[in-house]
Amino acid sequence: MAWTWRYLTADGGAPAQGEPSSEQFPSRGDAESWLGEHWRTLSDGGVGRVALLDGDREVYEMSLEPVQ
Repeated sequence: MAWTWRYLTADGGAPAQGEPSSEQFPSRGDAESWLGEHWRTLSDGGVGRVALLDGDREVYEMSLEPVQ
């Protein structure tokens, strides 16, 4: 299965621009490393949360907003 990210608004809804996540990764580690490098750009673009998918199965969801 391919690993992908689903981009969501801060309240968990899909962003207005739809599902921009088309990047696929061969492993969970590759997907998580990519997010570690790109989360700020995603956040600046209106993504508030992301969900990691293994194929069609959601593994987890997390916020991209800074902890206060």
